[in-house]
Amino acid sequence: MDNLLLPGSLTEDQMNDLISDLQILIRQPSVSATNQGLEECAILLSNVMKNAGIRTEVLFLDLEEQVENRTIRRIPPVVYGEVKSKSNPNGKAILFYNHYDVQPVDPIEKWNEDPFSGKVIGNLIYGRGSSDDKGELITRIKAVEYFLRETGDVPCNIKFLVEGEEEIGSPNLIKYVQRYKEKFISDLVMWESGYIDKDDRAIISLGQKGILNVEIKVHGPSRDVHSSLAVAIESPAWRLVYLLSLLYNANDGKILIKGWYDEVMPLNEKELQLIANEPFNEEAFKKEYGISSFIHGQSSYEIKKALATEPSCNISGLTTGYTSKGIKTILPSTATVKIDFRLVPNMDPKIQFNKLVKYLRSKGYSENEVTINYLSGEPSFRTPLNNEYVKLIVDSASKIFNGVVLNVSSSGTGPMYVFKDILNVDSICVGSTILPNKMHSPNEFTNLDLLKKGTRCFIEIIKNFSRY
Repeated sequence: MDNLLLPGSLTEDQMNDLISDLQILIRQPSVSATNQGLEECAILLSNVMKNAGIRTEVLFLDLEEQVENRTIRRIPPVVYGEVKSKSNPNGKAILFYNHYDVQPVDPIEKWNEDPFSGKVIGNLIYGRGSSDDKGELITRIKAVEYFLRETGDVPCNIKFLVEGEEEIGSPNLIKYVQRYKEKFISDLVMWESGYIDKDDRAIISLGQKGILNVEIKVHGPSRDVHSSLAVAIESPAWRLVYLLSLLYNANDGKILIKGWYDEVMPLNEKELQLIANEPFNEEAFKKEYGISSFIHGQSSYEIKKALATEPSCNISGLTTGYTSKGIKTILPSTATVKIDFRLVPNMDPKIQFNKLVKYLRSKGYSENEVTINYLSGEPSFRTPLNNEYVKLIVDSASKIFNGVVLNVSSSGTGPMYVFKDILNVDSICVGSTILPNKMHSPNEFTNLDLLKKGTRCFIEIIKNFSRY
């Protein structure tokens, strides 16, 4: 199969099959935040993969429970797939990492269609998971199916790991990879997604930031009280406002927690040069998000560098007092904030959390007054620029898309570190999603023509990988 020549595009029938299988997956709700339909989706996905010719197993981590005559598992399963090359059985293996879980659909009233309809309108297919991540997953399945239908074989060994908890921080992925390590041994992980810019260039990312999610709750009086008592009773809302000002300098964007940046791995000259040369459409970015300028008046270069390589402190939720229609004059008894800190190599979320706690306690916020809870965390990871497969992926994508943008790291988060820590294998992101696809928001969609190109891109990657 070394001189394998395949047609340059998918036929109309092949695209119709791709759309049909994607609709099957979209129409099955699989919301990890609420544990909705996860095992059902895993079984459905397993059937889709089997129909494509992929040997598939649904792997479980915990014991079964019988609840009202139903079998319940507390931890969502992982779908494992494998196709061993007949012509190259001792060759290298690609592991495709994806996830079948999706974000909640709220606010439901903002959707124009049923969030799980998979409705096709022109070149777009709508529904939760259409882009993140069922659309990306289907391109990989169809690339493998393409080889099996056309030649009866694949030119290299292929594996799939599709989990059901990515949208809640992959809390059990490391346990799955540890327990089933022999199944997942591979030479390269193709990560779950990747972006296509407005000029039809593939943005190939070599890493992802880490994250630390925390909840801080300030306690005040034993109950909500009349606001006239604000002259006598300290407000936990105001205490929280002041606390937040101690964490972050809004003037320059720096995190003020003592020692926060101590472990940050500096960039080398090649990484700095790559960031400097990376195309970035400043006006398109501002238009997409409805802003007139970047935070702190930063330049395009500074924003590119920050997105890829700088830690952040973000308030993702702030709750206190009365927030419904009209007025209720109370001094609230509690005030709560949820914060996500994006992390970079070599920041460890547990170490950073301990720094946060120590810092706030040193500022006089006692355990009785302020509760600080660790919600979840993931370390960051970056594949080195000199990884032997980077050129292969760049060359493969360049044949399908209108060029390639090589990115040091995406600004998002995912569990790449698991595969490096346990399997000692690097990860590279490439996919078929555009930035305005509304993932995690109402009316999520993906482009059918880009799904087609994404499938063709993975056909190229598989073909070229077999020659390494």
